[in-house]
Formats: sequence, C-alpha cells, structure tokens
Amino acid sequence: MISLEVLIGVLNIVLIATTPLIFAGIGELVTEKSGVLNLGVEGMMLVGAVTAFVTLVITGSYFLAFLFSILSGIVMSGLFAILVLFLMSNQIATGLALTIFGIGLSSMLGKEYIGTPIQGLSPWIFVILSFILVLFISYFFYKTKAGLILRAVGESHTSAHALGYSVIKIRFLAIIFGGSMCALAGSYISICYAPMWQEGMTAGRGWIALALVVFATWRPERVLIGAYIFGGVTILQMNLQALGVRIPGQFFSMAPYLVTIIVLVFISSNKLRIKLSAPASLTIPFYKNK
Repeated sequence: MISLEVLIGVLNIVLIATTPLIFAGIGELVTEKSGVLNLGVEGMMLVGAVTAFVTLVITGSYFLAFLFSILSGIVMSGLFAILVLFLMSNQIATGLALTIFGIGLSSMLGKEYIGTPIQGLSPWIFVILSFILVLFISYFFYKTKAGLILRAVGESHTSAHALGYSVIKIRFLAIIFGGSMCALAGSYISICYAPMWQEGMTAGRGWIALALVVFATWRPERVLIGAYIFGGVTILQMNLQALGVRIPGQFFSMAPYLVTIIVLVFISSNKLRIKLSAPASLTIPFYKNK
C-alpha cells in the first residue's frame, strides 16, 4: 500500500513539473481568445529560458533574470504581432518561423553557458502564482468588461470594430501578454525546475501547451486540469523507469507527446464541440479598411 508521504511527494513533483505548462498554456489561451494563433510558444520559452539564465549568471539577480526574460518574450511576441497584424503574414507560418528562430537564437546565446552552475530558486512561489494566474484570467474573461471585449474580438472582429473597439490594439496586447507568459515559463524551467542551461531544455513543452488550449476547449480552469494530467503522465514515466520496467527508454520519452496526440484526436473528433468552443475568428486576419 502506498503511504501518505509517497502520495504527497508525487503530488509535489507533479505540481512543480506542470507549472511551466500552466504559464505557457494560459498565455497562449489569451492570445487565441483574441483570434490569433501563435505557434511560436516553444521558441519564446527557449529564448526566455536562456535570457533568464544568462542574466542570472552575469548579474546574480533573480529579479533581473525574470525581468529580462519577460522582456525577451515581449520582444519576440511583439515581432510576431507586427508581422501578422500589420503586415498580414500568415499566422501559422509566422508562428512556426518564430519557433525555429527561437531555437536557433537560444542555442547561440547559451552556447558558452552550457554546464555553468547556478543556485536554483525555490519553485513554490511560481506554483502558487500559476493558481492565481488561472483564477485571475477566469475572472478577467467572464467578470470584466475588458475580458468581454477581448472575447468579442475573437468571436467577430468585424462586429467589434463596428462597435468602435480597436481590434489591432486588443490583439496586440493579447499577443504581448501571451509572449511574456511563455518567456516566464521558460525562465522557470532554467532557474527553478532544472537550474541549468541546455539546448532544447524545454523539451517540447511549448507544443504541449498549445495542445492544452485545445484540450481545455479554450477555458482557463481546464488548462489547469489538463496540465496536471500531462504532468502526471510525465511523472508516471519517471517512476516506471525507476522501478525497472522493461520498456525502451525512448517509449517513456515520447509517452507525454503520444498522450497529447491521442487526446487531440479524441477532442477533434467532436467537430461540434470544437466549433462551439474555439473563437470564431481564430487565424482569420483583420483588415481595418473592410
């Protein structure tokens, strides 16, 4: 029989492991609620991670590390916003390009810092902040006028524009918020979760965060639930390996992503649910002169 101490230990590990998924997932959720799909989550997380790590090594300040990390997310998401909102580039292609750019940039910036030791920061303040973030965004969406306007822009940008709301401004701010949360998720990984720098250390969490938004049917509280499910799968994989289960290690590594694919296929099979849940203007460009 599993003891209470073991259960508490596993729960603690799950909470710590899923926190970056919550930050990145909520950030992307806000972006998509405004009608914009940003597939650059993975790239922004990596740049946020390396920026925080390098800043901490140089300055020794955790505050500056997280500050500059968030600023890097703002810069990258701002670049994406300019391309898709003002230059009308394709959202999907631009998001993928942002991820590729982020992977290359993070590798270049962190090349000299691989293996550099740092004093990690306790993750628990960020675990608590992730809960607060979910509660705040839920309240913002469904209890405030600003949240209603943002959702209206995502549902019908032409109607929102006709009512006098600045679609471009609202979407720009939503994209910036999403980018800052993705960078914060990355900095959490490199400073709190695994205090080190290694190329590609986000290990696909950005893609899982994107899947979480669909899994949650674009509702903040469900992002929290989905993150713990995926986090639980990751921890299960680690425990099975520790117990000596004779399954190839490569299978364990791909298990969380396999679960992601299965869940997405299951949810996508219900086309009516997706149609009713997804913002109606998602990925549709807005032309102000129309």
